[in-house]
Amino acid sequence: MTTLPRLLLACALPALATTSVLANDTMATLEAGGLVFTRSDEITMAREDLYISPEKVEVKYLYRNTSDKAVSTIVAFPMPKIGGPVEIMSAVPDEQSDNFMDFSVTQDGEEIEPNLQQRVLVRGIDFTTEVEDQEIPLQPLAGETTEALKTLQPDVIEDWLAKGLIVDINAGSGSDVQPEYAPVWELESIYWWETTFPAGADVAVEHRYKPSVGGISGLSFVWDGKPTEYFSEVQKRYCADNAFLNAAIKLEKRQNPDAGIYYFEQWLSYILTTGNNWFGPIGDFRLTVDKLNTETIVSFCGQGVKKTGPTTFEMRAKDYYPEQDLHILLVVSNKVAMQDAE
Repeated sequence: MTTLPRLLLACALPALATTSVLANDTMATLEAGGLVFTRSDEITMAREDLYISPEKVEVKYLYRNTSDKAVSTIVAFPMPKIGGPVEIMSAVPDEQSDNFMDFSVTQDGEEIEPNLQQRVLVRGIDFTTEVEDQEIPLQPLAGETTEALKTLQPDVIEDWLAKGLIVDINAGSGSDVQPEYAPVWELESIYWWETTFPAGADVAVEHRYKPSVGGISGLSFVWDGKPTEYFSEVQKRYCADNAFLNAAIKLEKRQNPDAGIYYFEQWLSYILTTGNNWFGPIGDFRLTVDKLNTETIVSFCGQGVKKTGPTTFEMRAKDYYPEQDLHILLVVSNKVAMQDAE
C-alpha cells in the first residue's frame, strides 16, 4: 500500500471573539488496538469493522477457518501499560479499576469472561510477586493502592524506594514534613481466553472499550494566526493539510477566554498494525471515525475517506494490510466538551 494521503475533515463553528490560546497542560494518550492471537495459516480475517470516537472503540471481526479441521488458539487483548514516574501523565479512562478501559468481548453473540494477567514492572524488571506478597493492589493509579502502601514496614519501604517501586512525593519538603509514598511501577495487563475455530466456519468476535483521549489545553500547532514549528509534526502524524490549518486559525481568532470560549486539542490512537498477526490480508476492512459533534474539526490519515453523516467519516478497503497505526486529531470547543459531559 502506498503512503496514506492527507485528509481534512472539518466543519465551521459559529463566529467567536479573538483571543490567545491557553496554558500548555498536556495529557498523553494511551495507545490500544485490537485482538491478537497465535499466528495460524488456517485462520484468516474475512472482515473487520472498526468504529472509533472519543467515547468508545468498537471492533467487529469475522474470522474464517479455511481448513477442514478445528483450530484452537489463545486470543488476547493487550491493554496499554499504565503508571510509571509521577511526572508522566496519561489519560486513563478509569484510574480506580483493573479494567481501566472497560474492555468487554463477545464471540458469536455470547459474552466471554476473559482471564486477566497483570505484571508489575520497573525498567522492565518483574516485581509482581513482591507486590503481591505484601498484599498491595497492583493497579498503581488506584487510591486503594496508595492507601495500602501505608501498611508497609520500614524495611520494605526502604527496599522498594531503592528498587524504584515507590517514591516519597514529599521528599525535599523539609524535615518536619511526613513522608508520603506513591507507587511508580508500570502495570502491564493482558486479557486473554482460549477459543476454537470450527472447521470451515466463520466466527464473529466483537470487542469494545473506552479509549484514552489525550490532549492539551490550547492549540500547539497554531499561535497568533500562524502555524508553529510543531505543525510539521501534525502534518506527519495526522495528515493535516493547509485547509485544516486555516480552519484551526479561524477558530483561534474566535477564542475569548473572558467570555469562557476557547478551543483545545484532543488525540486518539489505535494500533492497527497488530492486525498483521493473522494469515493474509483483511478481506473487507471498514473504518468509521466519529467526531461526535458537528462543531469539532478532525484530521487523520486514510485512503478514499468519505463523509457518511454529520459527524462520521468512513474508509473502506479490500485485501487490506495495515502498514501504520491510526492517529486522530480533534480540535474541540470547550462549550462542546461541556455539553458532551452533561
